[in-house]
Amino acid sequence: MCDKNQVLVIQDTDRLENSRNILSLVQGMYEADSYHVTLLALESEIDSVCGYFHRIVTIPDTVYETMNIAGICEVVEYLQRQHHYSSILIPATRVGRMLAPRIARRLHTGLVADVTDVKKTEHALVMLRTAYAGNIMAGIRSVGEGPVMMSVHPDSFSYELEPQVHTTIHPYEKSIASHSSLTLLQKRAKPVTGDIRNSDVLISGGGGMKRHFPLVQQLAETLGGAAAASRKLVDHGVAPRSIQVGQSGKLVRSRLYFALGINGAIQHVEGLKGVETIIAVNTSAKAPICSIADIVVEGDAKEFIEKLLARIQNTQDTQIGES
Repeated sequence: MCDKNQVLVIQDTDRLENSRNILSLVQGMYEADSYHVTLLALESEIDSVCGYFHRIVTIPDTVYETMNIAGICEVVEYLQRQHHYSSILIPATRVGRMLAPRIARRLHTGLVADVTDVKKTEHALVMLRTAYAGNIMAGIRSVGEGPVMMSVHPDSFSYELEPQVHTTIHPYEKSIASHSSLTLLQKRAKPVTGDIRNSDVLISGGGGMKRHFPLVQQLAETLGGAAAASRKLVDHGVAPRSIQVGQSGKLVRSRLYFALGINGAIQHVEGLKGVETIIAVNTSAKAPICSIADIVVEGDAKEFIEKLLARIQNTQDTQIGES
């Protein structure tokens, strides 16, 4: 085991499947059978990840429940001193974004945030992420001797293989100190809302639908899908950030995606890599979104929705009449 690249993955406590999906990133970083992956996970959630990771180090659930970020950082620092990881991969989630820079500072190493892809060159590993408000893709080379540290954008990778390795489980035996100045006063359950990443049909509005977003929502409801939005609509307060598609929002994998009045900035296009079919409606067929669309409708998105809704209603009325 000692001659292999040692990799540490921090568990994604928001969506456990993202912890497994990070293995696809590991495959892109190293040659087959040249790495050994350890997962730092909660005690209560190891059953679903056994067979994917070679080693699981467990910590008590209370560490996350009390948001003991300093304690988790101490655990990672100790594990790094013991095992000298070649890379440390952290999901770019609510907790992960607090952990990543603090761990990097403790280990005196660099950090690349919100990575969406990696490329291997002859001399270095290149990590890809958007930059300048999503207008360009930046490639950042890994240099130096320290561990390669990155936070990984959720849903950027997908790992489809079945469990295939023998997993050993090791409870973290050292005491975990708490240096938090926070005191838990109250706990409230988070309201359960739909996640656009779980929808097969997404109806997404962009700047061209700024004054007509209710139509986007109406079409989504009619088609049994979910409404989504571009960053422009979110920044203007038209739509909530929870339904934003793109590098700074959510990466989606729907079967059908309507891009209505969306120009198609790089950061938005990055969020559509897993979509099967894209229908773009735009007043300009030269808009960037049209270059990746399977079907392009050149015209006004508002008019398109209104005519489509009318067509659906007429079809339903006809079927009711025939029955």
